[in-house]
Amino acid sequence: MNAQMTFPGTLLALAFATSMGSLLWWMMHVPPPIPAVVARVRRTVGAVRRILVPIEDSEYARRAIEVACRLGEQQKAEVILVHVIEVPMTLPLDAPLPDSEARARKVLEEAKQIVSFHGLPGHARVERARQAGPGIVQAVEHEGASMIVVGLKSGTAPGDLMGRTSRWLLSRAPCEVLLDKVS
Repeated sequence: MNAQMTFPGTLLALAFATSMGSLLWWMMHVPPPIPAVVARVRRTVGAVRRILVPIEDSEYARRAIEVACRLGEQQKAEVILVHVIEVPMTLPLDAPLPDSEARARKVLEEAKQIVSFHGLPGHARVERARQAGPGIVQAVEHEGASMIVVGLKSGTAPGDLMGRTSRWLLSRAPCEVLLDKVS
C-alpha cells in the first residue's frame, strides 16, 4: 500500500519540480530591453488613431488610401476621407456646385470601398474652401486627425514633385504629414 501511495506522490512532486524549473528558467531569460529611441518611435506611431486622406479622382489618391489603411491596421485607426471642393472667390462658399458635388460623392464612395476592404472604421466628408490646403487643415481640426496621408503625382520633374497643396500642408498642418509618391 505504501508503494502505491508513493508513486502518485512522486509523479506529483516531479510535475511540480518541472513546472517550477520551467518558470525559473523563463524568469532568468528575459528578452533584451528595447532601446528608448525604438520604444518612443513605436509609441508615437501606435498613437495614430485617426488618419485623414485628402481624396480626388486619381490613382495616387487611391494609393494614399491604401497606405493609410496599412498604417492604421494594427491599431484599428479610423480613416477619414476628405474631398475638398475649391470654390472660386467670385462665389460664396455655400454656392451650389452640382457637378463638383456629384463628382465628390462618386470619388468618396469609391474611396470608402478601399477602407471597408481593410475592415477599418472610417467615414467620408466633403469640405468647401477657397484652396485645398486650408480646407484639408480645417477638416483635420474638425475631425481631430493625428496624421494626413497625401498621394503625390508621379512623372513630374523633381523640382515640381509637390504641388501647392502639399507644400502648404507640410508647412502649416497641425499634425504629421506623410507624402506617398507613386513611382
